[in-house]
Amino acid sequence: MTVLFWLFAALMVLAALALIVPPLWRQRAVAAADMDGRNIAIAKIRLAELQEQREVGLLSPAQYTEQRTELELALADDLDIAAPTAAATPQSRWLVYALVLLIPLLAVSLYADLGTYQALEPTPEMLATTTPTAATPSIEQINQMVAKLAERMKTNPNDAEGWVMLGKSYKYLQQFPKAADAFGQAYRLLGDNSEVMLLYADALAFANNEQMAGKPAELAFKVLAKEPDNVTALWYGGMAKAQAGEAVEGVKLWRKLAALLPPGSQAQQETQAILAKLEATVPGGVPKEAGTAATPAPAAGVTLQVQVSLAASLQAAAAPDDTVFIYAQALTGPKMPLAIIRKRVADLPVTVSLSDAQAMLPTMKLSAFPSVKLLARVSKSGTATTEPGDLLGVIEPVATGSSQSQAIVIDTQVQ
Repeated sequence: MTVLFWLFAALMVLAALALIVPPLWRQRAVAAADMDGRNIAIAKIRLAELQEQREVGLLSPAQYTEQRTELELALADDLDIAAPTAAATPQSRWLVYALVLLIPLLAVSLYADLGTYQALEPTPEMLATTTPTAATPSIEQINQMVAKLAERMKTNPNDAEGWVMLGKSYKYLQQFPKAADAFGQAYRLLGDNSEVMLLYADALAFANNEQMAGKPAELAFKVLAKEPDNVTALWYGGMAKAQAGEAVEGVKLWRKLAALLPPGSQAQQETQAILAKLEATVPGGVPKEAGTAATPAPAAGVTLQVQVSLAASLQAAAAPDDTVFIYAQALTGPKMPLAIIRKRVADLPVTVSLSDAQAMLPTMKLSAFPSVKLLARVSKSGTATTEPGDLLGVIEPVATGSSQSQAIVIDTQVQ
């Protein structure tokens, strides 16, 4: 029994060391993993912004690829920098060595004074422990990281870059009042920074049902005063004038905007459509100013008329502000959209035109394929990547030479 007892006691000491020592070695590794998670979350938010800018035509495919590559390289650098911190410091190693020696000595000494092995009925058990592995953060994890960033900003209120990051994070989470507060703090610190002013105006408008009156309009026109060709400021300025009943001034701003946007892009087409509606409200029309470039006509080529509706069975699964992507794909080969238009659930049912004008690459357009697949997808996150919970409608094959209107019913939930 004595031999068995001492064997069991030795096993218990080893078990105690197994519980105490690994966390000391892992402590810095866990901190590094937490930092990696934050870096990945920030990169995910920035990538969503780049995708949105590409989809509306503000970034060309080449510009999008270049900026995405820069983002990936920056993230790789951040992860490489964080990795060495996983190594234990000399101080932590000495602490581990001391514990490995002291715990057995103390255990034996105490037992010699207090212990009695006869009272012990050993029943060994196998204990399994797992260590969480790093993964791409979920929305819940991003929420937690944003909350930590918000707490950090309370003790670092003069960190302008931190406020901008917090504002963009809240915007990504569609918490627009909080985003406006964060961008307001950045504006307080940075003053007349055009990017921050427009981010602030955008968040304020979204927090107030997309109304530009007041501070949002003031910020937009302040940017236009120093950057007359800033397309974002022109958009907000035109919206502010239209909402204020100053249609003539709104038309002038949006005409200039349409001339600056990439020819045939979705952003230009949407601006042209809104511009036409606003022009129709002005008796006698609005004469074109001298020196104002005419709005480029859409590119010629294949055009498909597409009607999109949401099935009654899925109405409860969609919110009015959820993004709807309407696009065409090749039946086989690359999944890159041949043409794409972005709407909201509140716009449904809607009829749109898909054409070569919305092609992302000259070689990947509707007219290059005899038949295509047409899709309409409700995105809960607003990003171009299909995710579980999205709502989808598909029809295929569709002849690109068809003059008939195509009807897509969004009737399936992605699992």
